[in-house]
Amino acid sequence: MTLAGKTLFITGASRGIGKAIALRAARDGARIAVLGKTETPHPQLPGTIHSAAAEIEAAGGQALPLAVDVRDDAAIANAVKATVDRFGGIDILVNNASAINLTGTLSTPMKRFDLMMSVNMRATFACSQACIPWLKRAGNPHILNLSPPPSLDPKWFQHHVAYTMSKMGMSFCVLGMSPELRGDGIAVNALWPRTLIATAALSMLGPGIAPELGRKPDIVADAAHIILCRDSRATSGNFFIDDEVLASEGITDLSSYAVTPGATSFLPDLFLEPPG
Repeated sequence: MTLAGKTLFITGASRGIGKAIALRAARDGARIAVLGKTETPHPQLPGTIHSAAAEIEAAGGQALPLAVDVRDDAAIANAVKATVDRFGGIDILVNNASAINLTGTLSTPMKRFDLMMSVNMRATFACSQACIPWLKRAGNPHILNLSPPPSLDPKWFQHHVAYTMSKMGMSFCVLGMSPELRGDGIAVNALWPRTLIATAALSMLGPGIAPELGRKPDIVADAAHIILCRDSRATSGNFFIDDEVLASEGITDLSSYAVTPGATSFLPDLFLEPPG
């Protein structure tokens, strides 16, 4: 399984899960459009589109760093054009960019509500819309959304209704686009982690979040790699969980992904029932 020669258009690729997916593809020799807002170092979040691009090229891939606010349709269109001009097309879209605010209704400023809806749900739709004409020309095209299995269970909404709506909106894109694009051979799937994933952005959520009880972004990247290498005409409309994807390929020893070496207990991610 390889992504050699494939062009990936990845949003939120300057750090965290987006960068991990890019680096895994880079080891195959893939070409990656690195979309993100961070051009200069952030005081709290490490990494920029340029530092990520340097890591991608050091890992064996080709990188095109693109400063893009995914809330801006024109910026998305320009990024798609720049990617096609540089690499000749687009084979894979990874909708990874995300904004999070785990607050209740009265504690969620409308500015933050709009940010989550725009970056999570709207940008997923907008980037898909912009990339689909090029994906139709690709040999094994995929859209992969970093979003959870869709659910209408109130327990996932009641404590942070705005964030949940925005993430479920990404998943609803999979529900609709997968049958819509099946005739074009474009796979549309979602991927979500079983456990908390330790990223720099996680530390900004405040107390109560314990990255040491999570796993590294590499587990999501390895699962994404498996999905994106599969036949797009036979792999669409799925809501994948990272450890289940790995298990389907015979990978059951997940110890290397633990943030804390030797850990056997992890915090479950949102929107999934704890195992057992």
